[in-house]
Amino acid sequence: MPVPAAAARAVIGEAGQAAGGAAEQDRLREEAEEALGTLACRAVMLAADGGVLGCFALVPDPRDPRGVRHSLPCVLFLVTAALLSGKTLMEDVTKWISCAKPEVLAAAGARRGRHGTLVAPHARTVTRVLGLLGAQALADGTAGYLAVRLPAGPVTFPVRRPVLQPSLNCDGKEVRGATAADGTVPFLLSAAAGGTVIAEKEIGAKTNEIPEIGPMLLDLNTRFPLAGQVITADALHTQRKLADLICEQLLAHYVLTVKDNQPHLRAALAALNWDRARRHVTRDEGHGRSETRRCRVTDAPARIRAMFPHARQIARITRTVTRTVTARSGRQRTTTRKTSSETVYIITSLSAREAGPAHIAAYVRGHWGIENKVHWVRDVTFAEDASKVRAGSRPRVLATLRNLAIGLIRQAGYTGIAGTIRAAEYETALLLAILGLTAAP
Repeated sequence: MPVPAAAARAVIGEAGQAAGGAAEQDRLREEAEEALGTLACRAVMLAADGGVLGCFALVPDPRDPRGVRHSLPCVLFLVTAALLSGKTLMEDVTKWISCAKPEVLAAAGARRGRHGTLVAPHARTVTRVLGLLGAQALADGTAGYLAVRLPAGPVTFPVRRPVLQPSLNCDGKEVRGATAADGTVPFLLSAAAGGTVIAEKEIGAKTNEIPEIGPMLLDLNTRFPLAGQVITADALHTQRKLADLICEQLLAHYVLTVKDNQPHLRAALAALNWDRARRHVTRDEGHGRSETRRCRVTDAPARIRAMFPHARQIARITRTVTRTVTARSGRQRTTTRKTSSETVYIITSLSAREAGPAHIAAYVRGHWGIENKVHWVRDVTFAEDASKVRAGSRPRVLATLRNLAIGLIRQAGYTGIAGTIRAAEYETALLLAILGLTAAP
C-alpha cells in the first residue's frame, strides 16, 4: 500500500533529524574525548609529581630493555642533580655521579649491588644514554612538568579595568659549540613564563622560527591553557598569521615589536602624530648608567587595523641611555658621559580597557625576561657556550636539563640561581628539596 505524502515527509523529516542528531552527537563525543585527553595528560603529570623522577618516568627509554641495569629516570635524575650542584662540563657531571652520596643515589632509585650497596651508573652509561635519548620527547616531558607546577593563570578575558596579565615570552637561542648531524648549529625556540621554560622546540636546518612558533604554542596550549595570556615575541614574529593564531585559536593576546621586517607597517606607525598619546615614563639608574623609557600609547587607527589583524593599540617607546665612561691615560683619568637613544614601535591586541601605557611598557620590558632569566643563566652560570659536548643529541638534551634546573630553582622559591647552586653543591637536603623530593630546609 503506498505511503501518503504527509506520512512520507514526516518519515523523511525524522530521518533527517536523526542523521543531524547523530552528527551532533559525534561532534560532541569528539570534543569530549579531546577534553578528556587533555585532562588525562594533566592528571598523569600531576599524579607523577613525585619530584622529577615522575617526570622522567614518562620519557621513553631508547635502550633495549634486556640488560638495562640503571633506569632512565635514575640516570636523568643524577645528571640534573649534578647540574644543580654546579657541574658544567660532561666530565665533571659523570665524576660527580660516580661519587654521589648514598642519600642522593637512594633518592634517584639507584640499583643495589652484590653486597647491598647503592651503585651509581658508569660514566660511559651516562654519556651513551644521553646520546640515544629522544631530545624532543625529553623537552616535552620536562616542559610539561614545569608547566603544571605554575600558578593558575587568569580565567579568560575581558577584564573590567586595565590589569597586568600573566605573559608568555618566546625567543630562540643557538646552542653554540654543538654540531648537528648535518653540520649546522642547533637552534632552540623556547617559551618561558616567569623565567621558567614551559615549551621548547628545535628549529630544523631548512626552516626558521617563523613557521615553528605556531605549532609550538598550539602544542603548549594542550598542556597549559593560554587563554587570557599575553604572548610576547621579538620583531621576527610580527606576522599576520601568528596574530590570527594567538587571538582566534588560543584566545590570547599579543604584544609584538614592529621593525624593518614589516617596512610598510613601521612607516605607517612612524608617520602618526604621537603628541596626544597617553604617556608613561620610567627611570632606572645603576652600574654607571641611567636609562629613561618614554612609552606613548594610543588606539590603533583604522589604517593600522587594516594592515595588521586584531590590532587595538599601538605604542612608541623611546629608550635614552646615558653611560659614564672612565678612560685612563697614565695617571690621569678622564670621565665622559655618552648618551644614546633608540625608538621602537609596538602593536598589540590589548584594548585600552585591558592595558594602559604602564602595562604595555611592562610587557615589552618583561619580554627580555627569557633572555636575562634563561638564556643568560645558561650561558654564564651553566657555561653552555663553553661546553665541549658537540655531537649527537647530547647538546640538546643537556640544554633541556639546564632549562629544567633553572625552572626547578625558581619554582622552589629561590631567585639567585648562582648562589643557590653553590649552596646545593654542599647541602644535600637543599638539593633534594629543589628536586621536589623533600621539604625545603
